[in-house]
Amino acid sequence: MAEVTEPIVPGVIAMRPKVHSRQSRELTFVICSVCLDGNARRRRFQRRRVGRSLIHRRFFCMALADRALTILHEWVRSESLRKHCYAVADSMKHFAKLIGEDADFWESVGLLHDMDYERHPNLEQSSTEGHPVVGVAWLRQNGWSEEICRAILSHADYSGVTRETPLEKTLYAVDELSGFVIAVALVRPTKSIHEVDLAAVKKKMKDKAFARAVNREDIVRGAQELGMPLEDVIANVITALQSDAARLGLAGIAH
Repeated sequence: MAEVTEPIVPGVIAMRPKVHSRQSRELTFVICSVCLDGNARRRRFQRRRVGRSLIHRRFFCMALADRALTILHEWVRSESLRKHCYAVADSMKHFAKLIGEDADFWESVGLLHDMDYERHPNLEQSSTEGHPVVGVAWLRQNGWSEEICRAILSHADYSGVTRETPLEKTLYAVDELSGFVIAVALVRPTKSIHEVDLAAVKKKMKDKAFARAVNREDIVRGAQELGMPLEDVIANVITALQSDAARLGLAGIAH
């Protein structure tokens, strides 16, 4: 087995043990301690003991949101669905910072909330199979926390999981709204999120012919459950998406 040629810097996982399974935590702590003491013999021993590839072990030392992004790209090929998840993640990260929560943790939930939608869209809205049940089952099997899994389940009304925590309520509040704000930006002449403001979003919400697939009632209910004026939720989502305009394809075009 090839020797490790460069140190692996301890990552977020080692500082957030509650996020992962016991097995995942032990793996991360072993790797970090071995890399720090630089003992070649122990390093070789741990490589045999753990039995994982160097790439896989580096994955466990990544920040949580980076791990979530890798998983998203493995599950989702649609560029539009990926961008939707980016947008929801941007919004989750923004709201986490507003209230002093873990932005990396919240961003991860946004990235993963629709990871299984492309493969298992669940148009029948079954509470036992399809999206988001399939994705959550996979996450649980791979050591992701129940806090994350429950939040993802709760964003689907038909799952039967009630929204109780700020994490769960925020995901529901920004999910449909993030997609709607993107739609508003795309009909601007320059397709720029920087030309979208609160008034433009509220005007389009009244136009029932615009973005028919977006449920306005869900957007309103989300703000109510969050205990925040709808106008404030919209304004914060716009700000969040503007910060990631390039990745979302909403930086604008010359005309």
